[in-house]
Amino acid sequence: MGTDQRGGAARSRRQTELREYLRSRRERLTPSQVGLPAAGNRRTPGLRREEVAVLAGVGVSWYTWLEQGRDIKVSEEVLDSVARVLLLDDVERAHLYRLAGLNPPQREAAPTVPASPEMQRLLDAWSPRPAYIRDRHWNFTAVNDVARRVFGYGDTDHNCLVSYFTNARFRGLHEHWDEAAPDVAAGFRADAARYPDDPEFDRIAADLAAVSPEFAELWARHDAAEHLNAVKAVAHPEAGLLVFDATMFPVLEHPGHHLILHNPRPGTDTEERLERLMASQPGGDTPTMN
Repeated sequence: MGTDQRGGAARSRRQTELREYLRSRRERLTPSQVGLPAAGNRRTPGLRREEVAVLAGVGVSWYTWLEQGRDIKVSEEVLDSVARVLLLDDVERAHLYRLAGLNPPQREAAPTVPASPEMQRLLDAWSPRPAYIRDRHWNFTAVNDVARRVFGYGDTDHNCLVSYFTNARFRGLHEHWDEAAPDVAAGFRADAARYPDDPEFDRIAADLAAVSPEFAELWARHDAAEHLNAVKAVAHPEAGLLVFDATMFPVLEHPGHHLILHNPRPGTDTEERLERLMASQPGGDTPTMN
């Protein structure tokens, strides 16, 4: 199948999904849920197309074409109006955008919040592997004890970016600090671009550039990058070389927050070294990794 055929098949499937999705959302509602008077028995469940169109402020024919999956021009404003009338939540609204061929609006980032009890239990259960949570500004919101010991984080470490460029112990432990530093700075710039109205990114970058010539030079390049996975190598003074696969996961209940989990890299003896390291600390009867 050629590229045009695949594109046409994908568009046809998306239009079919859009038609079925809009109809199902419309049929699950009652007139009273959207402020309309009950009109006795109805032959079909839910709202009528005409009612959705009027409430959304669009033409009846246009809404009918939208629900039929026709190839029409759709704006974000109109989709938002339809989503409002159909009482769609954030996830459903994003799904509607994708089916209509638009990028869903970015959810507003949550302010810095402590890790929930469930997330804190996950961090603790991840031991003896390093893990932490950071907010959209890369501030730590929770760090497990293994990450503190492996990466050298202390009580004065509050921000992942700042610690990377100013924590001498972390820098000394990191095997490939110089090679990774450009990607770290580029990752922060890419995140800053997601929130152009948030001055905190500029403040953090300006303060850090004032005390770190390396960061100032990298920041001036205006490079941007996005990495969900990385390899981290740590030359630990007690455990020796530790190599991890680091994976970043969004914390859905707190947009902008991410959970970063580290796994011993296959083909290394990191797992054994890490277990010995954590067992050597006071009260370090550490469970064996799965």
